[in-house]
Amino acid sequence: MSANKESAETKDRKVILSTLWIVVVFDYLYVDLAMLIFHPETYQRIAARMSEGVVLAASVLLEIPIAMILLSRVLKYGANRWANIVAGVVSTAFAALPLFSGRPPAFYLLFSAIEIACTLFIIWYAWTWPKPEVRG
Repeated sequence: MSANKESAETKDRKVILSTLWIVVVFDYLYVDLAMLIFHPETYQRIAARMSEGVVLAASVLLEIPIAMILLSRVLKYGANRWANIVAGVVSTAFAALPLFSGRPPAFYLLFSAIEIACTLFIIWYAWTWPKPEVRG
């Protein structure tokens, strides 16, 4: 495999990972907005029980996929691969956790399924990312 082709494949993989993180972030934002619009009482009840520490923790968890949009494009192979795997695992758990608390509305289940599918694909795609050959 030529060095140019290898570079193009790595660049393409970075773009795909970054794009998937954009989809995940938009899904997170839209499902929260939809909950606020269509189930404001549920949203307010949950928000009322959240301490500043819980809000901070949730903010950190939401910042991970936001940061991965950029990091997927700029990190070198090894760091990029592992950052996507770890962020994918954390984001999958974050997306799945609310599914085990109460009965979420159907639209929430749809967006959660998309988020989980995207983050599982990110994990797999990063895990199967072949190591670039070193140019001699």
